[in-house]
Amino acid sequence: MSVVEVATAATADIPRIFTAVAEWGACMVFMLLVNRRMRWVGTSMVTLLALLALVAVQMWAGSLPLSLWIFGMLAAAFTMFVIVRVSLEVTATTAGYLAARAFVLAELTASVHWQLERFYLDAAPQVVRTSVMLAVYGSVFALAWWAERRHLPRGIEFEVGVGELVSALAIAVATFGISNLSFVNANTPFSGRVGTEVFYIRTLVDLCGYIALYGQLEVRRSLQARREADAMARLLTSQHDQYEMSRRAIDEVNRKYHDMKHHLEAIRAEQDPQSRLLILNELETSIQNYGASIRTGNSVLDAVLMGKQLYARESGIEMTSVADGRLLNALSPLDVTAIVGNALDNAFEATLRVANAEERLVKFSLFARNDFVMISVENTFDGVVARRDGRIVTRKAGDEHGYGLRNIEAAAERYGGSMSLSSTEQWFSLRILLPRAEVL
Repeated sequence: MSVVEVATAATADIPRIFTAVAEWGACMVFMLLVNRRMRWVGTSMVTLLALLALVAVQMWAGSLPLSLWIFGMLAAAFTMFVIVRVSLEVTATTAGYLAARAFVLAELTASVHWQLERFYLDAAPQVVRTSVMLAVYGSVFALAWWAERRHLPRGIEFEVGVGELVSALAIAVATFGISNLSFVNANTPFSGRVGTEVFYIRTLVDLCGYIALYGQLEVRRSLQARREADAMARLLTSQHDQYEMSRRAIDEVNRKYHDMKHHLEAIRAEQDPQSRLLILNELETSIQNYGASIRTGNSVLDAVLMGKQLYARESGIEMTSVADGRLLNALSPLDVTAIVGNALDNAFEATLRVANAEERLVKFSLFARNDFVMISVENTFDGVVARRDGRIVTRKAGDEHGYGLRNIEAAAERYGGSMSLSSTEQWFSLRILLPRAEVL
């Protein structure tokens, strides 16, 4: 065996039992943060079985030749995924995401401990070495729990998408591959050739991998906070629109009241029955729109539609709406305003480009179809459609535009729904499909 091989294989390899405990502890960090499927008794049994399973897998992996070492680690990673999936109330996608994070955390913890062990405790008694191991593992996992609870507060449902899972797996695979490259093969440009160098590279790469995964979650949290702030701004705007609508309606009623006495005097003075009937008909026509209101069964949707209806009337747009607002009662108010408000704003903007004012039309409908809820917004437009990579996109220039469609799509996806766009020569259609079971 060469000097290089002695430096890596004999000293760098972490005992399998330590690796198993690190993997188990990393899983426990997320089990303490994310909603669990079982109560404490069931969870305790699962944790015990999880520790035994990880120890067994690592012992089996340790019996494999070095050429099959990667299969042993894949088996350990899959076991961590099963533990997370069985114990936590998450989807398979989220379980994979959490398992990837736990795997990198376990690698970092085991690497930090083994580096300290080999540097300070090579000749120390077993009781001291065991105490140091427990102290290091406990400290690292406690710090990880404290840092992760910022992103995973108890009682809040946590789910990720496929894109986030793929990113996390890519970071975990890259971290694991680079950090263990020196252990597998010292004859590469990126491998260490002495024992301490191998320790340092492995710990540093594992730390960078964990920071990258933590940063990924921090970016996700920031984007979510921005979406919520945008939605809140839209809700406040909708409420302000409703206030303006009420104020203008009151002013209009006051003006009608002021004119009403003149109309009554004219009716009293008119002797011809036909002329009197004509005046009464005109008076009835002039006030028929007052008192009309929108009642869909969803107060937030009512407010949004009332505000948009007023805007459409003032802008010369003929807007019709047929909606069963109860179908959206399970959506958050912010998501209702995000979906409906943005969809109607886009429709108004597009139909105002039609040269003929009489052809500026917008149709809004909300209805149930089988197991789904359909939201449909159709509008006339000038026939010009902007596309990018085959998808319809905003015609406005600049990155600051296009948030409306993205917010609609993001809100629909939060409920397992989808958004689609289509167009004919004169009509543009936006449809949002939501699973009815998730909505009602």
